[in-house]
Amino acid sequence: MTFQFHRRILIALLAFLAIASVAPARAQFRVEVSGVGLTQMPIAIATFRGEAQAPQKMGAIVRADLERSGAFRAVDTAGLVADESARPDLTLWRQKGADAMVTGSISPLADGRFDVRLRLWDLVRGQDLGGQSYAVSSADLRLSAHRISDFVYEKLTGEKGVFSTRIAYVTKASQRFTLWVADSDGENAQSALASSEPIISPAWSPNGSQLAYVSFESRKPVIYAHDVATGKRRLLANFRGSNSAPAWSPDGRQIVATLSRDGGSQLYAIDSNGGEPRRLTQSSSIDTEPAFSPDGKYIYFVSDRGGSPQIYRMLASGGNVERVTFNGSYNISPAISPDGRWLAYISRVSGAFKLQVMELAGGAVSQITDTGADESPSFAPNSRLIVYATQQQGREALMTTTLDGRIKARLSGASGDIREPDWGPFPR
Repeated sequence: MTFQFHRRILIALLAFLAIASVAPARAQFRVEVSGVGLTQMPIAIATFRGEAQAPQKMGAIVRADLERSGAFRAVDTAGLVADESARPDLTLWRQKGADAMVTGSISPLADGRFDVRLRLWDLVRGQDLGGQSYAVSSADLRLSAHRISDFVYEKLTGEKGVFSTRIAYVTKASQRFTLWVADSDGENAQSALASSEPIISPAWSPNGSQLAYVSFESRKPVIYAHDVATGKRRLLANFRGSNSAPAWSPDGRQIVATLSRDGGSQLYAIDSNGGEPRRLTQSSSIDTEPAFSPDGKYIYFVSDRGGSPQIYRMLASGGNVERVTFNGSYNISPAISPDGRWLAYISRVSGAFKLQVMELAGGAVSQITDTGADESPSFAPNSRLIVYATQQQGREALMTTTLDGRIKARLSGASGDIREPDWGPFPR
């Protein structure tokens, strides 16, 4: 798992992927939040009235969401059950250290659905900040909890929450590879594709309706686009040699991928409906792992043209190539934040592979993990969190982290090979 770039280089050169056997993977994750931030808002989240008889523990899901964001710290509300209809004792909970409070209820409806309601209170100002209500099926209760978290997050921070967005990732269990689509906390995972051949490089389309990925079903790397809603897929790139590392343009009209059709491994632009590729790089080196800037003007990519893998930037039309990373001799896997401010990437440091974050305007770089096998960083659509794969205490894991590395959440199952996460966009 550690050698993500090496795997893709082998794809480009040999059409071969070497992955070790591992224990079976679980589709369901357990969220474990660790760390302390400098500016976390203390918030009290009551147990929703009716929650004990409901299929999902709504208050617990909301609490885990908000803690994972790094912006909130949960105040102990053990034993408190409170719904949205009654005004809580704001002074009491202010004295307990909370700045805000969430109350709510969940009750069954005659048609089999559930009525979910919440109320948000500003304890500092003594104000009712409004509420939300949803009538949802049992299957959509987790999604409604994530929407509650989004409502609370936006009301209290002024920024959009990402809890109702989705992530994609790949697992390998024995000799079976599976592409999963899951909630942002890793739960509610649904299989999008299962194969006895490797699946790599999932990439969400800008509107979240499709996933591009590389499959080895044809005994060579081929790029497909998968419709998430219907499960249908279509061929995007099956040219001579290898076809790998797809990246969507921000308008969704094209993908950029690494092809070896003309010898070597170079970057090409391909219409998202298919067609003849247009070559973007003209080097004798390996150019791979493209990533668009959010405005679509630039493509960041990895190249060994300077003797070792480094991250470069060029115009989206090709040309005007400039080097971006200078710290260290091995930097790969670029990801650009949706607000265009940050570059996340993996750097080899004393033999370990560590997640780094660069502020693009000034070039300052921060190492934000203490693990040594990090790979595949991907930003949340609000640019406030990064999901990445790593190894922690000898086990494969998916993690999220705040940009300063202070708050991390482990999303991994008990065992299994979990890799190559990609965080989807806001729903449209």
